[in-house]
Amino acid sequence: MAFETEFNFVLPRGYVDHEGNVHREGVMRLANAADEILPLRDPKVQQNPGYLTIILLTRVITRLGTLPMITTKTIEGLFTMDLAYLQDFYERINSMEMPRYRCVCPNCGQEVDVPVNFMEAAD
Repeated sequence: MAFETEFNFVLPRGYVDHEGNVHREGVMRLANAADEILPLRDPKVQQNPGYLTIILLTRVITRLGTLPMITTKTIEGLFTMDLAYLQDFYERINSMEMPRYRCVCPNCGQEVDVPVNFMEAAD
């Protein structure tokens, strides 16, 4: 299985460009460390931490409909529902999945995948 770094999405409402065209289908790539660190230097983010989301999404959305480029103005122009959708989508694709360990059930003998959560303290 190949490691996926780009994920397709469809906005609930869509971005309406200056000609009235609606752009709903897009692609978001996985974020890297620079995507999350570099925007913190931006004066707009320093003045308003909420603007971090705008810059972050601008960096990781690689395609939206037929738009030639995704800018902060593009993200600022999204409907609130679409912005919330993209924030959730970002979190889902960039969250750390719990590793799974394949083992055999001692009762029934079937193979099962058991999630391993390293964040919980052992008893």
